[in-house]
Amino acid sequence: MELDYSLIGERIRKRRRELGMTQARVAELCDVSDQYLSNIERAVSIPSTEVVMRLAVALDTTPDQFLVGTARQEERWRDVAQGLRGLDRKQLELVERFVEWVGEQEM
Repeated sequence: MELDYSLIGERIRKRRRELGMTQARVAELCDVSDQYLSNIERAVSIPSTEVVMRLAVALDTTPDQFLVGTARQEERWRDVAQGLRGLDRKQLELVERFVEWVGEQEM
């Protein structure tokens, strides 16, 4: 699999902007220079695995979001868990039965 560094840079920039963060702030969190982050976003520089990992942590995602364009299932679990917080006991029991039923389905 060949990585497309221009797409990686675009994904990093997109995520940074989604969070309303500046290059300076993300660079500070990742312990890299502003210029290096700018170069990564423009595909002028190729980030090391370590830098990709730091970027993922700083931008609250997973490295695969940048490398292949999809976030791991953990992010979806967070969203589901957040949605369950406000449910009462009866609603949670219904959700539990639904999850059991979905698990039994062949897809």
